[in-house]
Amino acid sequence: MKIDELLTSRHVPFEALHHRPTYTANRMAQVLHVPGKEVAKSVLLRSGNDYILVVLPATHYVDMDRIRRRLGEQDVEMASEEEIERVFPDCERGAMPPFGSLYHIHTLMDESLAEDEEIVFENQTHEDAIRMRFDDYESLEHPIKGRFSF
Repeated sequence: MKIDELLTSRHVPFEALHHRPTYTANRMAQVLHVPGKEVAKSVLLRSGNDYILVVLPATHYVDMDRIRRRLGEQDVEMASEEEIERVFPDCERGAMPPFGSLYHIHTLMDESLAEDEEIVFENQTHEDAIRMRFDDYESLEHPIKGRFSF
């Protein structure tokens, strides 16, 4: 399902942002003139046979040790590009939205994203983004919050 269609069907206000292609969250922030801390990037991890989506600001890096401690798992690693394509078949490679629940996986969200009223994230392509209120994102996704980045 397209994220903009989901938001429209749930009557959640958002702004669709079309931009030239970007392949990193930091670059998207630059092109859209948005502070990097407001851009939510999604990173897919694998723990055994399960996947976890970690959502964090573009300016941060995944803290694998904190995630391992939170999950109580030692075997947590980055998913391969092939796994990303399999888990997110309707997205361009690497353009994962921060809605793991739509793909039947848990979402961990770095609590620093809650510091701003809005978030911006890729809308399943490298040329489209969505800006929406953080509170609306949180109420739709119900992510597990914590400090998962540095």
